[in-house]
Amino acid sequence: MKKAGIFLHAFPGHFHRFVREKETCPDPGFPADISGYVIRKPGVAPGKNRDYPGLPISDPYRVVSGRVILNLFQDLIAPTGTKLILLLFFLIASCSEEPVETVFFNFKGGEGVFICNEGNFMYGNASLSFYDSNTRKVTNHIFQARNGAPLGDVVQSMNILGDRGFVVVNNSGKIYVIDTETAEFKGSITGLSSPRYIHFVSSEKAYITDLYNTKITIINPETLQKTGSIDVSEPLSQFLQHSTEQMVQWGKYVFVSCWSYDNTVLVIDSETDRVVEEIEVPIQPKSMALDKNSKLWVLTDGGFEGNPFGFEAPALVKIDASTFEVERLWRFAKGNHPSGLTMNATADTLYFLNLHVWQMPVDATKLPESPFIESPYTDTYGGFYSLSIDPKTSDVYVGDAIDHRQDGMVYRYSSSGELKDHFRVGIAPGYLVFK
Repeated sequence: MKKAGIFLHAFPGHFHRFVREKETCPDPGFPADISGYVIRKPGVAPGKNRDYPGLPISDPYRVVSGRVILNLFQDLIAPTGTKLILLLFFLIASCSEEPVETVFFNFKGGEGVFICNEGNFMYGNASLSFYDSNTRKVTNHIFQARNGAPLGDVVQSMNILGDRGFVVVNNSGKIYVIDTETAEFKGSITGLSSPRYIHFVSSEKAYITDLYNTKITIINPETLQKTGSIDVSEPLSQFLQHSTEQMVQWGKYVFVSCWSYDNTVLVIDSETDRVVEEIEVPIQPKSMALDKNSKLWVLTDGGFEGNPFGFEAPALVKIDASTFEVERLWRFAKGNHPSGLTMNATADTLYFLNLHVWQMPVDATKLPESPFIESPYTDTYGGFYSLSIDPKTSDVYVGDAIDHRQDGMVYRYSSSGELKDHFRVGIAPGYLVFK
């Protein structure tokens, strides 16, 4: 029988316990399966304290604080009357192995997709998964398994340049750079406020958007050094800035959606690094896609009830990328939550989430009436959470956050909507990028 191992590992001044589970130890006071156990302080509701998150020990290399492990033993074992210190000693002595060694990956030559698992806000449990589309093998927690350190707090997105992946860790205020063949750490970009997305203008210039900064950061992807910035302050707004989000490039122009408390798509001249146009759209534009006819499609979420910027019906907007003119606008029902706008491999069909997965040809004159893939969920919270299309095969990948507390799922469908595969990943799979 294989054993569970627990050991301490130091990383940037903080101690973490790495729990590598093979099979649980045969201790009569320890449950055989604690995958659904929620750890909390007395009187504190689950999920309200970052030191006591839900702890499903179902994957190798899950990182939790020492206090969480300590309280797990207290809650499970202390009621039996056995002294905690003796049981801890017994557990470590009888069930421990040598510390988990670095895991070496080889994704070279393989086609597949990286899945950014957001984790829970303020819990520091974000992770990165890789799915090989040929072998249908998924590998979870690849960053911390390879580098011996947690990824951070809320992975927002990822982009790939050559053989390097740039992983944007939103609430940690940094971008980690990894080798896409091995997941080995290659460097980082720090000093960011709340980074959202990175877009490569060229091999020597990239833009980084930010939720709270009054500037878009410019960096050199080769050196990882900051080389400039683009002012996106808005002194006439009560929020004093454009909250920059996703980016799409057409020619020399980079279109930037301004999502949080905004209704603008910025147009940046990438040769001068200046904002040259502001396109007004409905409230809170977020995801964007460019079609084969050089039309920019923008999906807005309409805000929410009580939003200081407003609350209205979400919209799908069609913009001419060459003239910056809004050509057409479709409205959803107020209270809908459309998201995840993307395009197929031939750039002639739109896909987006709105509880279900919807498909819409770019020459359509109205919104689709029936879903392309139906969701089993009835509530807008949880469930289908992210959407991406394989740029080579047009296979449809849907990230399912389930309830945002347990490990999520990814479903892979053919371009005709047939389920081809599904696999377990980390908590809240929010973004997928193809290798």
